Amino acid sequence: MIKLERLNGEEFVLNAELIETVEARPDTIITMTTGEKYIARNSPEEIIEKVREYKSSIRSPISSQP
Repeated sequence: MIKLERLNGEEFVLNAELIETVEARPDTIITMTTGEKYIARNSPEEIIEKVREYKSSIRSPISSQP
């Protein structure tokens, strides 16, 4: 899950696993795999970075086993 900001400044949380596309038109429009669309104040670059941070936080390091 990533925290984003609506155009009015309210925060909302979005499931990063369901993001299909992110477009700047000029507002940022996020389309989900479910077909739902969200408009965010965050730039596409910010959203990409948040998704990267989220995905790296849920990956567990590969442990070496004897």
